Amino acid sequence: MLPKRTLTVNFVVLVSAVLWMSAGIPVAVASSHTTPPTAHLMGVAHTYQTWNNCGPATLTMALSYWGWPGDQGLVAESLRPNPEDKNVSPSEMTAFVNGEFADLRAVHRYAGSLKLVKGLVAAGFPVIIETGFIPEGEDWMGHYRLVVGYDDAEAALFTFDSYQGAGVPLAYDDADALWQHFNRAYVVVYPAAQEADVAHHLGDDWEADHNAQRALAAAQSEVEADPGNPFAWFNLGTSYTYSGQYAEAAAAYDEAFAIGLPWRMLWYQFGPFEAYLNTDRLDDVVALARRNHGNTQEVEETYYYWGLALQRQGERDEAGAKFEQAIAANRYFDPAHQALQALQQ
Repeated sequence: MLPKRTLTVNFVVLVSAVLWMSAGIPVAVASSHTTPPTAHLMGVAHTYQTWNNCGPATLTMALSYWGWPGDQGLVAESLRPNPEDKNVSPSEMTAFVNGEFADLRAVHRYAGSLKLVKGLVAAGFPVIIETGFIPEGEDWMGHYRLVVGYDDAEAALFTFDSYQGAGVPLAYDDADALWQHFNRAYVVVYPAAQEADVAHHLGDDWEADHNAQRALAAAQSEVEADPGNPFAWFNLGTSYTYSGQYAEAAAAYDEAFAIGLPWRMLWYQFGPFEAYLNTDRLDDVVALARRNHGNTQEVEETYYYWGLALQRQGERDEAGAKFEQAIAANRYFDPAHQALQALQQ
């Protein structure tokens, strides 16, 4: 792992703000009452992602805003040392920042809103959002984008996109629809000294338990409004899972699968494994794992949950082999190390 690093706020950001103001261009100003109709952040270094490296590349751009001179390869080495690994979760990105930097912090939550994102950007904090994405000629996949600005007149966010480039506009309606695919997950990187400011903007959602309950209420409302939307049902299952209501979660996931989900869905989100495992639907866990394995061999969570199900079925040797496959896919994946150690005791 990388040594802890100490940073100061990027001087480029401060200089850019002065230049922007002198040019008559609106600069983000935090307000507890109103959000300006437009705001744009300067000082982010855009980077195009290497293979499968959307998460580390986007996190690198967020870190660059706060003055980090490192590159996506350094982040990838800690988060996905296997170049074929298909996923980096928001929790992994947050843990990386909180573990590797002495004066930066990160927080991730769900059920975000455009209003929240705009408020954070206006206050000087870029926001990573996790969204669905369909590149030309490709099927659906997950994709991170760094929101660095917005304009109400254009009804658009402006993003630094590791695949598409810098300053890419994303219409509000499109942003919200694609963001729903990942339960509107977001990550904010910020200086530790400004934690109170970020907490102020998140409000009650600063508390993870409250955020889980609000995400559940939001998903319930969206299922009622659009019962044919598989992503709404999937988010409902995920929110129930966060709250430990596994029977309800499993039922919601069943609905999502029955309606139809993208075939890459379980490359990125693993709530169905949790829900089925905790309702003793072990054959369903194995079936999902086999399906994921048939699509890609490079998602460590696939083997981890597969191993847990096999262990519960009394197949200890086979379970151990799956935990070892998870570790081979990502040598830093602690849950698999812990499961294998417990199995061998």
